[in-house]
Amino acid sequence: MIEVRPGGRRRIDRVLDPGYVRGLGELSLDGLRERRDEAAQEETDLSYLRRLLHARIDIVRAEQQRRSTGGQSSIVDQLATILADNALRPARGSGRHQDLEPSRAGEHRRQAEALVGNSDLTDVGTLSDDKLAETLRDYGEEEASVSTRRREVQAVVDLFNSEIATRYRDRTASVDDLLAAERAREDD
Repeated sequence: MIEVRPGGRRRIDRVLDPGYVRGLGELSLDGLRERRDEAAQEETDLSYLRRLLHARIDIVRAEQQRRSTGGQSSIVDQLATILADNALRPARGSGRHQDLEPSRAGEHRRQAEALVGNSDLTDVGTLSDDKLAETLRDYGEEEASVSTRRREVQAVVDLFNSEIATRYRDRTASVDDLLAAERAREDD
């Protein structure tokens, strides 16, 4: 489960701290963007972890299905199809476009693998039915936790985007200034 620790040093602790979004009107436009971008990176990382968990849930369910129907082919033989089916299904979630890369991919993979304890998920065929059901339950609980935190982080990103949009709408921020700043960064 993803716990938020008040006063913690992790990015999720900062982003979900109520003080993170307090006083948005007093922040500079650059300050708003920096916080929004930090929150967006956290959302990207949570989305990545969520996708990892979905893939593992699909693998465990496929093994359960294989057993219940008496299928003979191994999950390894079906892996490409299982994962492709996951990718082709209608998207679940916010449908946000994310052009950021996960910043903690290895950490998230280890977190997902830790949920099955010492069992090697690449060989779900060796797990007992009870262990398979327990693994699916653990993955489902973790996915629900990640999804909840992801929605909370998305709400933070939305607050920053709304404040930025308000400033442009009210003309307290200028697109010309933004473009000039982007050109200056590109020149550096």
